[in-house]
Parts: sequence; C-alpha cells; structure tokens
Amino acid sequence: MGRRSCCPRRLRVVASLGTALLLLCTILILGPAFENKALGSSWFGGVRKSPLQLLHDLDQGRPSVMAKVHQERRELLQRACSRHTRRQRLLQPEDLRHVLVDDAHGLLYCYVPKVACTNWKRVLLALRGRGDPGSIPAHEAHAPGMLPSLADFAPAEVNRRLRDYLAFLFVREPFERLASAYRNKLARPHSAAFQQRYGTRIVRRLRPHAQPDALARGHDVRFAEFLAYLLDPRTRRHEPFNEHWERAHALCHPCLVRYDVVGKFETLADDAAFVLDLVGEPGLRFPSPPRRPEKDLTRDQARRLFQDISPFYQRRLFDLYKMDFLLFNYSAPSYLRLQ
Repeated sequence: MGRRSCCPRRLRVVASLGTALLLLCTILILGPAFENKALGSSWFGGVRKSPLQLLHDLDQGRPSVMAKVHQERRELLQRACSRHTRRQRLLQPEDLRHVLVDDAHGLLYCYVPKVACTNWKRVLLALRGRGDPGSIPAHEAHAPGMLPSLADFAPAEVNRRLRDYLAFLFVREPFERLASAYRNKLARPHSAAFQQRYGTRIVRRLRPHAQPDALARGHDVRFAEFLAYLLDPRTRRHEPFNEHWERAHALCHPCLVRYDVVGKFETLADDAAFVLDLVGEPGLRFPSPPRRPEKDLTRDQARRLFQDISPFYQRRLFDLYKMDFLLFNYSAPSYLRLQ
C-alpha cells in the first residue's frame, strides 16, 4: 500500500468573465447547499483546503515554530526507520487496526493507549457531531464500532486515504508509559477486569507459593512480576501483548505508514492545538491535558518503580522497547543502570 503524493492539487482559475459570473450567480442562489461535501466547505471564495494540504503549505512557505518542530520529527523518524529497519514489507490489514478514520475532515489517527488516546477519541467523536469532547464518557469513546478503523476498508480505499489524509499519532517516553499502564491496569482497585485476566495469570506463573486470594483475584501484582511477565517468552507465544503495554511502533507501524504529525505526551497541549488548527474547526478544544506537576509525578513514579529492578532486567526490558526509544527520539532514562 503506497503513500501520498506530497503536492496538493490547486483549482484552475475561471477562464472567462461569463463563466465567472455564472458561477457566482449559482452560488448566490444555492447558498449553503452549493458545497463540496468531501471537504465540508463551500466553493465561494475558494475550496477549503484539507489538513494535509494546509500542512504542505506550511512546510513550503514560512513554517511556524510548531510546523518546524513537526517537520524535524518527521525527518528524524524517517532517518531512524532507514537506519534501524532492515527489510520493508507490505502493509497488512491487521497493521491498521489502531488507525481510526475521519472521512469528513481527512484525518487518520493511530491511537496508542496511555498517550491521551481517550481524549483523542473524544475529539474525533466531537468532529462527528457527538457534542463537546469533555462531555463524552470514556466508555463511549472506547466503545467498539464508534469510530471506523482503516483496517475495515478495501485496499484501494486504504491507499486513497493514506495518500490524501493527514495521518498523526501521539507517543510517550516508553518506560513512563509502561509504568502508567502498570499502575492503571494492575495496581488500582478499579481495574478488576485486567487483574482477573492478566494479574491471575502473572501470579500463577511467576509467584511461588501464592496465596489463594491472589491466585483468584490477581489484585496485588508487583511491578517486578509484571516486567518478568513481559520478558517471559511464553507471554507473546500464547497471544500478542495487550495494547496498553505493546510497543507504539508495533501498534502504528511508523516505518510502513508515513505519519505527518508525530505528537508527544510531553508536549501534548501544543501538539494537540497544532493538529486542531490544521483541522480548522473553530471552537473545538482538546480536553485539558495533565498539569505539569502531574507529568513530573508520572516521571518520579517510573523512577521509583524501576529503582528496585536489577540492571540485568533493566537492560533486557530496554532492549524490548528499544525501537520506540530510537524511532521517536527518546533517550534512555537517567535512572537506568544499563552498563
């Protein structure tokens, strides 16, 4: 499946005065009904450009500070893919399960759990007319079938969307994301479903002489046990990683799909505003991201969780998530002991 041509098409200028007058009269008579439905905009005053066209214009003209940031991230990702990916292959439908489609606005969003994906799904639902993003419950945002996946389309339709739509994803420092997944899905009381499915499995496999309550509920999995479960070859032999701790590159395949915007959790507010400016929906705001102290708290929690992990297991875990560090330009955390 191919990617897009970089240059957007431009409308031809009306050649004759008579044709121009006829077009103007038609617009004045039909008013709002005379629309380009694919782009959601009227012909009067020129066709509204798609988000991808607007990004292309920014890159070709005088790019803003944010446009330069994202241009540099794209280039870094492309160089990293060239350097660290030995063999290319064709995209398969299963590679596109996490890529959500907004046909009305020309958007493709690959969601990575634990990187503000609930709020991005809320925004996509709001773009489909479901109300203010902040008022959409999390369970509704995650409900199956609420947002179409690119994997559901025929190959020709997949190729057209990959070529013409703005594709974006958001990533996060891999170990902070991993620590967040552990805390949210295995260490908190409200995560009984995850504890029952994964926690009991971890306890049975990795805890000698486990208590009956822990075997039945899986509610007290330690971080070291969780990491041992991830590193155990039996884990991926039995089934793929759960999406909450699967590597971002394995969910979104950034060396096979060209992403126009690589947003980061660490700069969430600015990156989200940049995407929504390209979408051009006045009044739509991304739900408030975590305040800075909460982000610092997440980093401190990751540091505390990893400080009790031996250097041997730190190295093995870093190797497991290494491609995410390399592709998205994250440095190894300073608290690791990798020597």
